[in-house]
Amino acid sequence: MFLTRSFASDNNAPVHEAIFNAMLEVNRGDVIAYGDDVFTLEAEQKFKQVFGNDTEVFFVFNGTGANVSALSQLTRSYHAVVCAQSAHIHNDECGAPEKFTGCKVHVLPSPNGKIRAEQVKPLLHSIGFEHHAQPKVISITQATELGTVYTQAEISDIARFAQENDMYLHVDGARIANAAAALGVSFREMISDTGVDVLSFGGTKNGIMLGEAVVFLNPQLAEGYKYVRKQSMQLASKMRYISAQFTALLSNDLWLKNATHANKMAKLLAEKVSAIPQIEITQPVETNGVFAIMPAEAIEKLQKRYFFYVWDETHSEVRWMTSFSTTRDDVEKFVEALKEVL
Repeated sequence: MFLTRSFASDNNAPVHEAIFNAMLEVNRGDVIAYGDDVFTLEAEQKFKQVFGNDTEVFFVFNGTGANVSALSQLTRSYHAVVCAQSAHIHNDECGAPEKFTGCKVHVLPSPNGKIRAEQVKPLLHSIGFEHHAQPKVISITQATELGTVYTQAEISDIARFAQENDMYLHVDGARIANAAAALGVSFREMISDTGVDVLSFGGTKNGIMLGEAVVFLNPQLAEGYKYVRKQSMQLASKMRYISAQFTALLSNDLWLKNATHANKMAKLLAEKVSAIPQIEITQPVETNGVFAIMPAEAIEKLQKRYFFYVWDETHSEVRWMTSFSTTRDDVEKFVEALKEVL
């Protein structure tokens, strides 16, 4: 059964045609399994071109696997991972980071989805004190769960703070393409040049069928990760079908075209709903998400026609997401439906 265009998540979008074609291209004959094939090597080289020659990249099945295995590589069980209160690793990964790393996840308030280095400073008093978990990783989300974006200066500030205090900076980049498109910068400028240590590079929200990548900007940190990936059940036997997707995504600026369009459709949606008196937009629309408060009695009526999530029931705040496949007509029809239920 096919839904009317969903505004719930970019995960609900179809797979981009170029990604499907890339998978079909590698679906010929036999190749060595588990990533020892020419197609995975090509994808690895593509990441090195994008992020820098010292980059080490490993392909995994999904975003939770990328985040958890990356954090496992950076920590020991007595460490703590610091993140925003809205972070996916805190709210939406079913305790997997705690289970597999053994670490405490320490959350910080983040009304706009972003945290700052000065918020982490009070935790430094735990360093060296054996009764406290030792802060070791700062994990930020780019773009954030609220659709906002860290500037390059903000990332650099956190990276510098982490380095000065013997900590690492991990970026959950489930929507990394949307963030780069919004800032108008390259991945290297936003990630490699700002001092990020490890990146979970997302693809499924930007047109890929399945697969994410763990990108080590500091290659020394990648030592032994292949064993962590295997223990984390994230090593694909038919790796070529994952890696070929990333080669296609990073070729001919497909990632940028997809993300730019998704962002553009969100801004169009925000522009149109902001003209409706009963709608209050609650976050800056910087990428492909629109957060808004609407009358509670209208939410269920609209959900009967369009699938979307309620973000905060106590305030009747909803989240509307767009994707590379969202059209202007989709937005127009959704806004008309919204007006009707109001």
